[in-house]
Amino acid sequence: MTQKCGLVAIVGAPNAGKSTLVNALVGQKVAIVSPKAQTTRTRLMGIALHGETQMMLLDTPGIFEPNRRLDRAMVQAAWGGAQDADIILFVVDSKAGLGAKVERIIEGLRHRPEPKMLVLNKVDIAAKDKLLVHAARLNEMMDFTDVLMVSAETGDGLDLLKDKIADYLPEGPWHFPEDQVSDATDRMTSAEITREQLYLQLRAELPYATAIETEKYTERDDGSVEIHQQIKVERDSQKAIVLGKGGARLKQIGSAARAEIAKSLGCRVHLYLHVKVDPKWDEDRGLYRDIGLDWVD
Repeated sequence: MTQKCGLVAIVGAPNAGKSTLVNALVGQKVAIVSPKAQTTRTRLMGIALHGETQMMLLDTPGIFEPNRRLDRAMVQAAWGGAQDADIILFVVDSKAGLGAKVERIIEGLRHRPEPKMLVLNKVDIAAKDKLLVHAARLNEMMDFTDVLMVSAETGDGLDLLKDKIADYLPEGPWHFPEDQVSDATDRMTSAEITREQLYLQLRAELPYATAIETEKYTERDDGSVEIHQQIKVERDSQKAIVLGKGGARLKQIGSAARAEIAKSLGCRVHLYLHVKVDPKWDEDRGLYRDIGLDWVD
């Protein structure tokens, strides 16, 4: 059979389940996931295989109304990820239904030349009678090439989704080795894993405004990796939340992150975390570069 390879841009509102869908299609975790909206901050590519087809799945930040520089950079990354894609998957949370955020994205997609597929996600927890209503309303708003109903969480509908994606991808050699599942560097992946643990362990306690900066990433002679990361927050009160009583919460975050990073890298990891208060961390150009975002004026 002839090899096929192409770019699949995955767009949608925050919390539509885009990262969970990418992980499910790849078959392993490549993008961090949390219940917190806007967890994904940059374009990350997951690489999935389906028969002789290699799918380059571009997981993009959720598209929302931006208020600050970081927000604008994230939204720009999302729309930029859709450019030159062989097909765009518009992922909609079928439980949450439609609304201003979904309609705003449709307006942005309407005149794009790429084929657009509607993917109604979370069908395992959505009201069944609403699914066809959502699909009909969205099809009235824009002409989709296909409408698929899936659950990234349970795997329902994913085989058919892969078949449909493969139909739109061009013939050509694979761009990545067969065993590569992401284009993220180990340094970036490690920082993302620590940020995921912050969100998972602190949830509503910690505001969205926090970042992880990797100060040092060294491969030791014994094959292990030494990583020094700085957790940036905006206020002293947020630092206290991250540290916890006697530094207990930070130790828990570090322990969980270390285990996940070691699992991801396949080696021993020495992880050192400290917390810094920086009210203007989102004005640091270097941090934007580290997390793969463009500086937006």
